[in-house]
Formats: sequence, structure tokens, C-alpha cells
Amino acid sequence: MIEQNISELGVDQLRWRMDPAALPFASTDEISAGDVIIGQDRGVEALRFGLGMLKPGYNVFVTGRPGSGRMNAVKQLLGQMAGKNGTPDDLCYVNNFKNAEAPILLTLPAGQGAQLRKEVHALVEGLKKDVPQLFESQDYINRKKEILETYEKKSRDFFRTLESKVKETGFVLVNVQHGQVQRPEVMPLVDNEPTPLVKLEELVDKGRFPKEEFDSLSREHDRLKMEIDEIFMELRELQKEVQRKDQETDRAMFMSLVQEQLSGVHEKYESEVLDQFMQAMVEDMAENLKHFLPQQQAMPGMPMMVTGDPFEIYRINVLVDNSEHTGVPVIVESYPTYRNLFGAIERIVDRSGVWRTDFSKIKAGSFVKANGGYLVLNFMDAVMEPGVWPALKRALKNRKMEIQTYDPFYLFTTTGLKPEPIELDVKVIILVDPYIYALLHAYDEDVPKIFKVRADFDQSITRTEESLNSFASFIKSEVEKEKLLPFASGGVGAVLEEAVRMSGRQEKLSTAFPKLSDLLQEADYFARRAGSGLVQGKHVVQALEGRKYRSDLIEEKIQEMIDRGSIMIDVEGSVVGQVNGLAVYSLGEYMFGKPSRITATTSMGKGGIINIEREADMSGKTHNKGMLILSGYLRSNFAQDKPLSMSASIAFEQSYGGVDGDSASSTEMYALLSSLAGVPIKQNLAVTGSVNQRGQVQAIGGVNEKIEGFYACCRSRGLTGDQGVLIPESNVRDLMLDMEVVEAVRDGKFHVWAVQSIEQGIELLTGIPAGVRNEDGSYPGDSVYGKVNARLKELAEGLKEFGKKEEEKKEGEEAS
Repeated sequence: MIEQNISELGVDQLRWRMDPAALPFASTDEISAGDVIIGQDRGVEALRFGLGMLKPGYNVFVTGRPGSGRMNAVKQLLGQMAGKNGTPDDLCYVNNFKNAEAPILLTLPAGQGAQLRKEVHALVEGLKKDVPQLFESQDYINRKKEILETYEKKSRDFFRTLESKVKETGFVLVNVQHGQVQRPEVMPLVDNEPTPLVKLEELVDKGRFPKEEFDSLSREHDRLKMEIDEIFMELRELQKEVQRKDQETDRAMFMSLVQEQLSGVHEKYESEVLDQFMQAMVEDMAENLKHFLPQQQAMPGMPMMVTGDPFEIYRINVLVDNSEHTGVPVIVESYPTYRNLFGAIERIVDRSGVWRTDFSKIKAGSFVKANGGYLVLNFMDAVMEPGVWPALKRALKNRKMEIQTYDPFYLFTTTGLKPEPIELDVKVIILVDPYIYALLHAYDEDVPKIFKVRADFDQSITRTEESLNSFASFIKSEVEKEKLLPFASGGVGAVLEEAVRMSGRQEKLSTAFPKLSDLLQEADYFARRAGSGLVQGKHVVQALEGRKYRSDLIEEKIQEMIDRGSIMIDVEGSVVGQVNGLAVYSLGEYMFGKPSRITATTSMGKGGIINIEREADMSGKTHNKGMLILSGYLRSNFAQDKPLSMSASIAFEQSYGGVDGDSASSTEMYALLSSLAGVPIKQNLAVTGSVNQRGQVQAIGGVNEKIEGFYACCRSRGLTGDQGVLIPESNVRDLMLDMEVVEAVRDGKFHVWAVQSIEQGIELLTGIPAGVRNEDGSYPGDSVYGKVNARLKELAEGLKEFGKKEEEKKEGEEAS
């Protein structure tokens, strides 16, 4: 074991400073706004690859911490790529006149869908006016009159022939009323009077008419009646022929009218599907010309039949209209419900109380609207909505989608419609947390197949001259976008320093651009309130202090409890087995550090190190691991020539919540060594850092907040000039301390030491050398480790002696 020098950190090591004079501008008015994505070369290249890869399955998962600027980067890159490709086609649904339950999909070049809808609507509205006029025209009347005259002439000829035949046989035709219908009947002439056979039969029965003559008349009547029925059959056929000629005339004149108006449509839209639809539409119109004619009004007091619009079936349902796009669509769906993403088939209740739907009620969602382009959504937003994630995967795997209404309870699933599926060519970009992505990739077998690209966005970038200039350009762009005051070089420098602190490392800059944008706007507020024309560094500091003041109520309450002694913390004197550890509290986005007393007691026994927090079920796994490492370090250094015979208990005093993390393991080691050696530890110092089994002090998180938390306690009690904090040497480059702490160090009122090993730390805390092991394995007797070694030997021998006495006592009791 080799003693190493303990280094006290200088002011320049406590915080990276951005000298405003080093910036090549006096204010952001002198620079141009940046339009590039800052520092995310890896993520941008992966995203660009995924967007440019046109093979199936190359959809993109964008991973990264929320607030890392993922969404802004995606929007910016998509904005650059969207205009490079042509605009996708319009999608329309039209009625299927052969099967209304299977609407037909119509694909047209961008902009033609809405144009076609207007033209078809104009066509129908024009026919509503033209068709009635057509049927009132003189040409139409003449044709109808000609057909009617032909029918009447043939009817007269039929009846003239029939009448002559009847007269020749002594019968006569008489019109007989049957209900509301008159029908010609043949009756014999008796005494020049038409007499029904029934009456003659009565006269026969009374003997007043010869039976032989009656029988002859009956036979002749039956024969004539058969001839009359045949003639009426011919008349009915003649009526049907007249009706067919009427319909053919109506159809011919209508077709002549509509074909003139359709000629331009066929030439303008080169679509076989559209041609077939238009032909079917015209055929249906021709079969239902009555819809174009004035409808009869209901009789007063009679209910009017409720029917839908008969012309609805001729309309064009433009599902996706790309007429206003100049490139491929880019849709960011911030509310990805099933309906918003995949559309629906709406239903209405008509006046008769019946649910009704048709092709015109089909509505598109973002997935279809983004066809040919890009769809961006957040995974957590999508997965929380019922049915969305399975439907999304199914559509991406099959590359087609049939629009249906999502109804998990099957209440209204009988829509009666099965629209023609839509072929999909959509690039889906999903934002997700890295941990969630790892779970999906491991447990969802579809994810590796349909999301083959991962674009990983870092939460920080390396601080270089280029990145600093890029950040300045970002500030300029935010100034222009949000209409902020220009930032002076000092204001830019203060923002850059905060970006370094947010990253947690001096050589890095945070890419949490949304948070930085908020900071810019808040600094602008303070600058305007002060009447300044520029945002200076002091205004940025005011914004940061304002953030802290709005969030540090709990921190203030804890400090009050420390000041009045409710939470016991010493910042002066020396105590055996007691060390000031440092903990970090997280309240949403606000973090702060406060000291916590850690104590250790040791005694003879075989219990080893007892973690009181663990025994109370208040210790996390990482903290338990740190405690076990302490035993390994003690065995390595003090149990090579004797057993480690001791019982020790370590506790976080006044800790009423869970404890986790190993950042206090070095602190616990110092308390344990102090208790074993009987050497007091200075309470004016606080400690943080984890330790390994070799006694090396390892880096921890939240180092700035921890130092600032102990400084606040010392400042509240009164700075004495000998107070300070021990941190791992590997955390030095993470320091971005508050300027008040930096100034206190500059004035010699506070200190920060960096240690690499437990030996360095215990020497600083006790003022006594840790001790270097001699060749025989012993330590100098006046060193801390020498005292620890002697105490452990004493405990081992004492335990052995105690065991002998207990054995002798037991043997004596058995002998007596």
C-alpha cells in the first residue's frame, strides 16, 4: 500500500467558465440562426438511413431520454426530406353499385380527388335541373305522343275485331263494374236486351226460357270469353311493350344528355376504375330516373315516408386529399387513439331509429393520411390506447389496411361495410425510452421485423469550439422563433455554462433543448422586467435562481430542521464512529443535496457487519452490495493473519425512508474504521463516494448538489474556514458548482478535496496517517490502520479467551 498525496481542488477545477470575450460576437444580432441538428451525428445518420431505406420493415425507433430534443430533431430532418419526393396520390371511396357493402377504392393523382368530387357533384346537381326539363321538352312529348297513338290505334283495332265477332254470334259487349275497375263482358241479346247468363238460367228453371237455347248460348259464351281473354292478354303485352318503349325513350334521351357532360371527365381522369364507376353510376341513374322528377307531396294529415338522399350514392368520398401538399406528408400524431390513427366507419340514426351507414361515412386516420410519407408518434401515448399497438403492427406487417371501427365490446360491430383494403407505403417513426425499447426488442417478436432501425439520441455532446458555436446559433434561432430579446455574449455564456451543468460533465453540453429553450424565455422575462434591451448573464442567473426558488420549499424545510436540531448534523468538532454522509433528494426535475449522519459501532462477536437499514427492510439492493464490499475490504487488509471476529452495526441516522445506492459506502467505511481504531472523525468535513474491495474510491452521481447541500448547512451555522467536502477524484471533471460555493473556496472559507483511496480519506478525516503495511504484514502502531489492526486482534483474542472461560465453566458445572 502506497500513500498518495491528497489534493485540494483549486477554483478553476470547481466550475467551467465561459469567458464572454472568447465568443466571436457581442450579441446574437451578429450571428445567424442555426438550422442543423446539434451534436446528434449518430442518431441523425441512423434516422436518415431509416427514412431513406425503402425496403419493407425499415421503420424507425428513435430512442433517447425525454427532453433530449428527439422530436425537434425528427421534425427538422423530416422537413428537409419531405420535399425531395413527389406528392402521393389522393384516395377516394365510391359506391359499389353491384355490392353496396363493398365500397370501391379509387386512386387519383394529388389534387384530382377533390376536383373529381366537385365535378361529380356539379354533374348530379345539373342533372337534377336538366332531366325534368328534358321530360318537358317538345321532342320528348312528341315521342311519347307517337308511342301512345300507336298503342291506342292497336287497342281500337283489337276491340273493333272483338265487337264484330261478338255481334255475329248474337252477343254484345257490355262494360261491367268490378269494384273500382270496369271490365268488358259478353252477354247474349234476348229480345234485343243484353241479358246475363245467370238471369237466363233462372228463367230456364221457371220454364220461361228454352233449355236447349240456353245450353247453346252458354257454350258460345264460354268460347267468346276465351277469345276475349286471349285478346286481353295481347293487350297486356302491348301495354308492356309500350312501357318498355317509354323506358327506352327515357333512357335514350337521358343517356344522350349525360354522355355529353361525361365526355370531358373520361378525358381528364385516366383511370379504369373511375371509368367503370362512372358507367355504373350512369346506368343506376338511368334505372332510377324517378329520383330526378318532382316528388309527389304527401296528402294533408298523412305521414310522409322518411328516406335518405337518393343522390348520396353518386358522391365521391375523398378519404385523403393531398392537393395542398408539395411533397410527401409528414404527420405527427400527438393523440394516437384508434380512431385518430386508423379511421372509422361512422354510423347515424335516421328518423325511424335505425342505425345506418354507407361508403360516405368512411373516415381516414393519420395512418392513411400519411400514406406515401411519414408518421411520427410517441410509443407510450400509443400503447396506452386500446387496440392501437396490435393494429399498428398488423398494418406494418401486411402493408395494407382495411378501415373498420374499433369496438372491443362488439356493441355496434355490424357496420355492414367491408371497404376495399388500402395498400400502405408509410414510414413510421416512434419515439421511445431506451429501457422500453430494450423490453420491446426482447419480448415482442414483431419489433425486430418491422422496426429494423434504431436511431439513438444522446443526452449530451462533447464541448468543442464547434459545438459552442452551434449552441449560440441555436440560441439565435430561439430568439427569432419566440421573438425574444437578443442575447448578449454574457447571456450566451451563462446559458452555455448551464448546459454544461445539466450534462453532468465539464467536457459535455446537454442536448435537453426544450429545457434550454424554457431557460431562454425565462431569462427574456427578467430582462424585459428590468427594462434591458439585451439578455445579459445576470438575467440568466435570475432565471435559474427563480427556478430554484419556485421548487426548493422542501429543501428549505429540511434546512430549517437541521438548524434547530431536529435533524442532528454536526459541522464542528470530532466524534468517533460518526461521519457526515451526503445524499441527493429528487423532486421531479429539481434535485438538491443534504448531509446525513452515518454512525458505526463495533464490538466483540461473530456477527460481522450488520446493515441496520437492511434489517429494517429499508435498504435497496445496491446499498446492500456496498455494505458487503466493506467486509471484503476489511478481510483483505486485516484478516490475513487472524479471523475477523467482530460485530459492527452501521446506520443512517434519522432516515425514515428507503436507502439505496452505494455512494455512501466510503463514508460507511470511514465510520467503521474510526470506531475500530477509536480515532475521532472531523465533523467539519462531509464525504461522498463509493468504494471497491481494493479501497479505491469510485465516482458517484449528483456531486454538485451534494457539495452545495453541505455548504448550505455550513453557511447556515457559520463558515469557519476549515469546512469542506471529500469527493472521488474521478468526479473532479463533473464539477459545475454554484458560483457562491466557488467564491467561498476562492476566499478560503470552504474546501473541496479529491481522494482516490480510503487511505487518503481517513487520513484527511482524522488527521492521522492511514499507515503503510510493513513487510511482515503489520502497520505502524500510531497509524489508523495500526490501531484498527490492534483492535481487531484484541477482539479476536478476547473472543477466544471468552470461549475458553465459557468451556471451563460448562465443564465445571457438568463435573458438579
